[in-house]
Amino acid sequence: MPSPHEKTRIAGIAIASNTFLVILKLAIGLATGSVAIISDAVHSATDIIASSIAYFAVRTSAHPPDDQHTFGHGKFESLSGLIEAVLILLVALFIIYEAATALISGESTLDPDLLGLGMIAVGVSALSNTLISHRMMKIARRTESIALESDAWHLRTDVYTSVGVFAGLILIHLTGILIIDAIIALGVGLVIIRTGINLVKRSLGDLLDTRLPEDEVGRIREILIAHCTEYVNFHGLRTRRSGPERFIEFHVMFDQDVLLSTAHDLADHLEADLKLEFPKSHITIHMEPCHEACDECGVLVCPARRN
Repeated sequence: MPSPHEKTRIAGIAIASNTFLVILKLAIGLATGSVAIISDAVHSATDIIASSIAYFAVRTSAHPPDDQHTFGHGKFESLSGLIEAVLILLVALFIIYEAATALISGESTLDPDLLGLGMIAVGVSALSNTLISHRMMKIARRTESIALESDAWHLRTDVYTSVGVFAGLILIHLTGILIIDAIIALGVGLVIIRTGINLVKRSLGDLLDTRLPEDEVGRIREILIAHCTEYVNFHGLRTRRSGPERFIEFHVMFDQDVLLSTAHDLADHLEADLKLEFPKSHITIHMEPCHEACDECGVLVCPARRN
């Protein structure tokens, strides 16, 4: 399992890498007059902001709960993911605007004699961001960090942009049609919008306490049902997510003659089994005796109702 230090380290590497790429692509974009390369440079500039936000978020989310944040700091990662997703959408809109303007005017400021220089710049950018985003995505998925995952997707959209620009420059070299520069930029912008919208949905889901995905809720129910011979029923299952952490709570009903110590032991057993499946989880179990409300319970049937 990657450590918090490894998470902040990869975010720091992304900041340093994108700072270099922004300077490189902006200088060459201005020199060549390519709207696609300049748009790519602007995209990389937002990557610096996004990586900085992710760096702050993963450092803050690693802090233990305190008096002001008794449930921990996981929401900082969700908030970071939302901000980065909005940045992705803004970049996409900027690229589309610049490309559409060039298409409408039918003019291009691209200098065909400097195509080789442009190819080198976007090629270096694509290779660098591919390597960093691949490593970042692996760490993000193993630590379930929405902040790092959003940053990795941000870098990947930069890769898509660079690859699209690179392909466009090759087509311009082969055909001599300069307006292809703007067409490629427009297509890349539309692709980036889809990524941004998906990240917005995920981040908002965490911030608004949307329940866990159906497959995870189903797995929780399976674990509870596996212990159905040890208690009467369970109900009131509620779940939510905060950054890389999950919160699970439910009520467990016992026969009225069951000792409290026995019920507590079972609750500890349930909690251990759930944490085995979901390591970064906080579990709250409310124990109560079987009563007339059994017909309102969720999955199992109270034995008292079978007679």
